[in-house]
Amino acid sequence: MTLYHFIGIKGSGMSALAHILFDMDHEVQGSDIDKHFFTEDALRDKGIQIMPFDAANIKEGMTVIAGNAFGDDHPEVVRAKELGVEYYRYHDFLGRFMSQYTSIAVTGAHGKTSTTGLLSHVMNGDKKTSYLIGDGTGMGQLESEYFAFEACEYRRHFLSYTPDYAIITNIDFDHPDYFKNLEDVFNAFQEMAHKVKKAIIACGDDKTLHNLKVDIPVYYYGIGQDNRVRAENIVTSSEGTSFDVRIDNQFYGNFKTPMFGNHQVLNALAVITVCYLEQLDVDNIKEALALFGGVKRRFSEKKEGSQILIDDYAHHPAEIKATIESARKKYPAKSVIAIFQPHTFSRTEKFLNEFADSLKEADQVYLCEIFGSAREKNGTLTIQDLAELIPSSQVLTEEGIDVLKQHSDSVLLFMGAGDIQKFQQSYENLL
Repeated sequence: MTLYHFIGIKGSGMSALAHILFDMDHEVQGSDIDKHFFTEDALRDKGIQIMPFDAANIKEGMTVIAGNAFGDDHPEVVRAKELGVEYYRYHDFLGRFMSQYTSIAVTGAHGKTSTTGLLSHVMNGDKKTSYLIGDGTGMGQLESEYFAFEACEYRRHFLSYTPDYAIITNIDFDHPDYFKNLEDVFNAFQEMAHKVKKAIIACGDDKTLHNLKVDIPVYYYGIGQDNRVRAENIVTSSEGTSFDVRIDNQFYGNFKTPMFGNHQVLNALAVITVCYLEQLDVDNIKEALALFGGVKRRFSEKKEGSQILIDDYAHHPAEIKATIESARKKYPAKSVIAIFQPHTFSRTEKFLNEFADSLKEADQVYLCEIFGSAREKNGTLTIQDLAELIPSSQVLTEEGIDVLKQHSDSVLLFMGAGDIQKFQQSYENLL
């Protein structure tokens, strides 16, 4: 049994990996800042110790895994190197760990977490699958055949992985603090694609993905007729969405998901394709898909009187648009109210007009102050710059949260990757 110490254990990927190693009977502990983060509750429930950062946390004999947000000058990283303990960066450790399984990487600009959550749930309906999801969820099973994991493109960290399969949900320009433009993003995905061993499962409705050049099979999935794996006869009801699947023009089956929106159908197609390639039992796959309950901070719902409160991680214009579409399809009779907190100044500035256009799809928009990050504390623009582009939008504060009471019989979408949950919590406390 190994003692693993995580530097930055509250990070979503780090906490998920901590769960996996704990489940596999290893001793796990970690350190982080004092501020509460949603991932820590599940760690504490397992009795995993979380300490304040301190070089004295590092002891001889332990294996240290450092989160990517912390530089080589971090006191615990410095101490680990001084002591000569076994030491890894998160993405390097994950790259080594997955080699013992048939591994499926899930990557793309949007939809990674939802698709990884769905993949791990559905595959476990037929075969033991360990998984790591970007919402902080992870599970390790000692007799797993498969490992499903979320692979992030930021700073090209996914180049540390050599998976058997890769799902690529889309390619879009994001992380403008690192990537120069869409071409730079595409080049990173192209490089990653060369590291995949068996096959790539790529969204064929994303035109950019058709430019990939690889020597292994590419299974394009989507709603368009040219896709090798495609959804037909899509029907939305109050229970969710059903659709037929054709693979190489042959009918494969009718599938049902309790989720709403075409992006959820695309996620399901990607998962079904992996299961098809690995010859998993199709009836077990159908049953698991129909029972999927979603992942943390992805369209997570609560009912408060006549209002539906939804917490969602959407922090890019494309994700906001998809979340609003899901709300309209699931609750066609209700108004949709967007409460959005931009995440990072560089992203807000780069996509200012796109954010405005996507938010205009809602019936009313409330904006919260821009949330900075560990890398980026401030910028040249303010939330008012975005508010001016959206007619009748209002800037929302925690103190003025009672303004949301006026939207009876509405869906309230709390969206963002920062601490937007505190606004929802304040509103719930008020109610």
